[in-house]
Amino acid sequence: MSDITAGGGPIGRVGGAGLVYVLIALVGAGLWLVSSRYPADMPVIGPYSFEAPVYGAVALALFWYLRGLGRLSRQGGAVPALWRRVAFLAGIALIWIAVQTGFEYLAQRMFFLNRIQHVALHHVGPVLLGLSMAGPVILAGGPDWLRHLCGGAAARRVMRVVQHPALATGLFVGLFWFWLIPPVHFVAMLDPVLYQLMNWSMAVDGILFWAMVLDTRPRARTGVGFGLRAALAVAVMFPQIVLGALITFATRDLFPYYAYCGRYFPGIDAVTDQQIGGIVIWIPPAMMSALALIVVLNNMRRADAQRA
Repeated sequence: MSDITAGGGPIGRVGGAGLVYVLIALVGAGLWLVSSRYPADMPVIGPYSFEAPVYGAVALALFWYLRGLGRLSRQGGAVPALWRRVAFLAGIALIWIAVQTGFEYLAQRMFFLNRIQHVALHHVGPVLLGLSMAGPVILAGGPDWLRHLCGGAAARRVMRVVQHPALATGLFVGLFWFWLIPPVHFVAMLDPVLYQLMNWSMAVDGILFWAMVLDTRPRARTGVGFGLRAALAVAVMFPQIVLGALITFATRDLFPYYAYCGRYFPGIDAVTDQQIGGIVIWIPPAMMSALALIVVLNNMRRADAQRA
């Protein structure tokens, strides 16, 4: 999406961005109106329950990314490869589908669909976004305050803390386990605030972790070497295999919330629902770790070739 200019000057650029922001706000207001007043008329790709922060984050990230691509192209900057652009759009789309479409209704009524939702938010979507290396593009297309905020000393200190290998790995594994403690899960699924906190923690934590692991920059610029990143990609796989196995082989209903609210597919009993959900926890995250390991090793090879 290119800037709408008036004689190519700054006023035109600001005005063009302003029109897009107004359009984003109007679309959001329309989605909220239909979701709250006429939910039966909402198409399946629209939000089951409109959440303004999720909508704003997705819409602004998409706008700034597309505008950044246009600016980098015109200025002769480094434009990401096509496959990285596709990875970004796919990651954004997957997060939107997981929490702002009719799929969310199903994820609140079947355990295995809820697990698919969280694997999308915590693993697949963030891995795609990590592969896209979209940060510089979003900053290129974002407003000045965003560049100043992200480039400031405070932001760098925060990122050094949350992306410290030990803390990032502990949060990545711990949050996934925490929200599956049966009493915690029951309360979180019933409380709207905790439900949103649970989903946001999955997405934000996943993006921070995989962005650190899949970063193409060498240790001199990130503070984390490729060997450690490869080890982290593998290390997070085993606790989730254990968690998936514990749920898969459970012989009683661990998550009574879904019986309480009524399962969407009544032909699938509680134990079968859990078994499918356990496999979802078990297999796809392990595949993401294997993919991440391959990517990190390739990044290491390319960095060595550049040094040579």
